[in-house]
Amino acid sequence: MVDFRLCLALTIFLMIIADLLTSGDHIPTTLEGPFQPVTHSFDSRLRRGSDDLPMDHPRLRRNVTSFFPEQISLAISSPTSMWVSWITDLEPGTKYYYKCGDSSFPAMSREYVFETLPLPGPKRYPRRIAVVGDLGLTSNTTTTIDHLIRNDPSMILMVGDLSYANQYRTTGGKGVPCFSCAFPDAPIRETYQPRWDGWGRFMEPLTSRVPMMVIEGNHEIEPQVAGITFKSYLTRFAVPSEESGSKSNFYYSFDAGGVHFIMLGAYVDYNRTGAQYAWLKKDLHQVDRSVTPWLVAAWHPPWYNSYSSHYQEFECMRQEMEALLYQYGVDIVFSGHVHAYERMNRVYNYTLDSCGPVYITVGDGGNIEQVEVDHADDPGKCPSAQDNIPEFGGLCHLNFSSGPAKGKFCWDQQPEWSAFRESSFGHGILEVVNSTYALWTWHRNQDIYKRKSRGDQIYIVRQPHLCSTASKVVA
Repeated sequence: MVDFRLCLALTIFLMIIADLLTSGDHIPTTLEGPFQPVTHSFDSRLRRGSDDLPMDHPRLRRNVTSFFPEQISLAISSPTSMWVSWITDLEPGTKYYYKCGDSSFPAMSREYVFETLPLPGPKRYPRRIAVVGDLGLTSNTTTTIDHLIRNDPSMILMVGDLSYANQYRTTGGKGVPCFSCAFPDAPIRETYQPRWDGWGRFMEPLTSRVPMMVIEGNHEIEPQVAGITFKSYLTRFAVPSEESGSKSNFYYSFDAGGVHFIMLGAYVDYNRTGAQYAWLKKDLHQVDRSVTPWLVAAWHPPWYNSYSSHYQEFECMRQEMEALLYQYGVDIVFSGHVHAYERMNRVYNYTLDSCGPVYITVGDGGNIEQVEVDHADDPGKCPSAQDNIPEFGGLCHLNFSSGPAKGKFCWDQQPEWSAFRESSFGHGILEVVNSTYALWTWHRNQDIYKRKSRGDQIYIVRQPHLCSTASKVVA
């Protein structure tokens, strides 16, 4: 029997694609790549950034009294449950109204509402997935979050560096572009819990109704006495580590409709002999692409990056893990850390490869450290091999062995694997259309009040018939 509803939906989708391809507003697809590298010129006024918001700012200060709950946030636990402050079994694709607190005082929050995500399946996807990184608490952060809220996401990927509370008191509430440069003798990076509380209040209007899935960044390390690290991250955020077979909150996975998400930790052991690598290999092996066709990974520091800042910083992690992700056909990788936007052509081992992932850097959420403007291929801007030392792991910097940059540490032009880059604050939205097409849009903040705020837009197209796991041979 023919499913006429499916045929009608497919016809409408093809008509939309055809219309887009023939209109003046053509949205490219990855099938048209690899693209010639593009760099949008930088608006020098943006380099100034903005100061941290004061603790008495209306969006940071405590607005409840006594035992009333605050900083309410959501995170996905499994397809049938959601973290609020505890786990309860829920129905997929259903609206729930809830309150938090202790009714015996009474001290209950106001009523909130959220909608659970669809069950895993090749025809069911989250409506809009927001991706953002390196937020902090500045006026630029406010613009980013307000912009993101207007785009009405159904879930959020937060790719590390959340509050920047670890340097708030040391810098006198003003922040510095480079903490280690301004305070080279600081014995530890502080943790300032009132700033974390302010960040939780700031984010509550969004995270109380939309699940936010986080992964740690370097600003979450917060080393303290007695070797304590990541205390705020581990205490304040719930992630489905146990549900995904991980024994650590630093790496985990989860499903949202037909997308399997893998969240990796760059600041814990990522070597092939370690627990994270063993977990990753098992998790990838268990993914059923007939149920979750899309495979999306995220971690904080990018492997592919053409900016001077953090250039080749996590080359060791790439050398350990890239082949495994490529072998299992990861479609998209999101990272932050570099405070700018960059989208890569499909790439594997620094070589253009139509079966490689699309790597995207969105570390431009608006933090105090300002936006990055220097490219490693700009004259005089190539860092030395001893620069950009990672806060975890060793140095594995390398010179390129082939291609236009053969024998060099930096390219003399924008690398061929870098498709588009721009030094602006913003966030991204991923809209998965079906099992092969997903629309990626990067929204730059300065365009928030314009009719079209698309700084970059492309359809990412899967080609499973050409790029199956079985067809890949990895050395």
